[in-house]
Amino acid sequence: MCWALPWWNAVLEAPAQKQSFVSIYRWAVFLLAAGYTIRMVLFSEYDGFAGPFRYLTIWALILSFFCASRMMALIEGRSEARWDGLVGATAVINLMVVFLYWRLFFADPTSVTRDGQLGDWWLEYYLHVVGPLLQWIDALFIHRSFTRLRASALWLAGIVTAYVVWVEFVVQPLASTPSGSVTSGLPYRFLNDLELGGRMTFYATNLVTALVFLLAFAALAALIRRLLPQRAAL
Repeated sequence: MCWALPWWNAVLEAPAQKQSFVSIYRWAVFLLAAGYTIRMVLFSEYDGFAGPFRYLTIWALILSFFCASRMMALIEGRSEARWDGLVGATAVINLMVVFLYWRLFFADPTSVTRDGQLGDWWLEYYLHVVGPLLQWIDALFIHRSFTRLRASALWLAGIVTAYVVWVEFVVQPLASTPSGSVTSGLPYRFLNDLELGGRMTFYATNLVTALVFLLAFAALAALIRRLLPQRAAL
């Protein structure tokens, strides 16, 4: 990162240049998130109950889209609300999506895909690499998030709990696929091979992992603030 410090510090010392750079970056992030959100909502398959809304990846995409819209409002002076807690929680949810998707894909591709093969590259890599990375860059380097850890932790716990309630008590009873050795209807195939107790353990373990990721983000953010100080977060 040291090689980038002179360039970044030069940007920070030129307010007009910084404002222009941030505005262009946030417009790009916002338009990409908006485009992919519209694509997933309007053109996904709805042959199973709730369609794409069964998947945590889509929850993360919608959260990223909302955060991108709030970052646009900030840079354009239309709002002073920073949404620090939600921005931090969204960064962690994005990391959980990336971590879980690729871990499960490389262990057993059929656990997160229909036929064991990745779909359209421009969609899969945005949802599971590029989109999260763009949100992390803003949260860490521009917005300077992860200063309200309690708020982020509460948002994180609320989102995870809401998702678990959604898939266990709404999606699963109303969906018939995919099916496993224990049950059916849960959005990810491997969940249908677990008893309820096993699934609850899986969810709890991942919530704890998410909170650890939040602390890791906070530590990285503190290091970035020290190495790349700026007059005000945007």
